[in-house]
Amino acid sequence: MRKPRITVIGGGTGIPVILNSLRKKDADITAIVTVADDGGSSGEIRKTMQLTPPGDLRNVLVAMSDMPKIYEEIFQYRFNKNDGPLAGHPLGNLIIAGISEMRGSTYNAMQLLTKFFHVTGKIYPSSDHPLTLHAVFQDGEEVVGESQLIKKKGLIDYIYVKNTYNDAQPTASRKVVSAIMESDMIVLGPGSLFTSILPNLVIPEIGKALLETQAEVVYVCNIMTQRGETEHFTDADHVAVLNRHSSKPFVDTVLVNIEQVPQDYMDANRFDEYLVQVVHDFAGLQAQCPRIISSNFVRLEKGGAFHDGDLVVEELMNIIQVRG
Repeated sequence: MRKPRITVIGGGTGIPVILNSLRKKDADITAIVTVADDGGSSGEIRKTMQLTPPGDLRNVLVAMSDMPKIYEEIFQYRFNKNDGPLAGHPLGNLIIAGISEMRGSTYNAMQLLTKFFHVTGKIYPSSDHPLTLHAVFQDGEEVVGESQLIKKKGLIDYIYVKNTYNDAQPTASRKVVSAIMESDMIVLGPGSLFTSILPNLVIPEIGKALLETQAEVVYVCNIMTQRGETEHFTDADHVAVLNRHSSKPFVDTVLVNIEQVPQDYMDANRFDEYLVQVVHDFAGLQAQCPRIISSNFVRLEKGGAFHDGDLVVEELMNIIQVRG
């Protein structure tokens, strides 16, 4: 029997957790990674070299690789604040940027690096061009740039993306659409709703493919609300936002955590962007989505609440088996 084809879409620190657990399973894995990050090291590199930002791709590469621990430490090493122009840059970002320049695109760089680091699966940037996120808030004000969202108070109504350095309509990177169409399952998230997941889905080709694919589309809902993005959101609110960015509902299954995060557990100094636990609204979910799986998906570690990749992936594999 052929391996199930599972494609994970997102960015940030969320999807590497899922990908790291998925690579231990007998599955054909593809990661489609956002290219709208304009902050920190990634933002500086994209501005200087007009490349797609490397940070999220770097973390996905590490999560899907069997590289020895020392390789990972080297690749993830971040120059200290006294290192002048290099300050704050992870070495892996500079490597990806250099190979992107050498090979003509970040897409080509990732294909080389997946072989170099013996990656289990395929990694594609969602677009070959860096994208700029535009967020329209409910009061009508528009904020340009992912890194600027935290400065604006209020709720986001919708987002869209534009190519950063030309006026062409954003397009999907090579093989992204075919990966979606040929998958048995598409996994969205976990990750920041407006800055890690949606910037991929609002690329027209990707949005269209998600409506047309025969794959099971699974959304892994966030555990905590996020400052500047999903304040006061229920899990049903998250799904409503996804559907609002499409011409019709497209999520088949939602995975929601119902295990309580202990009160006052979160370390507000380390995780200041995360606010309170997402409220569970089963009736609201039921009105929007055919299947809701409510369970314990949480991992408490170092004052933070994260998804337990193994628990999430166990449920994903169960869905694949039932679907046949």
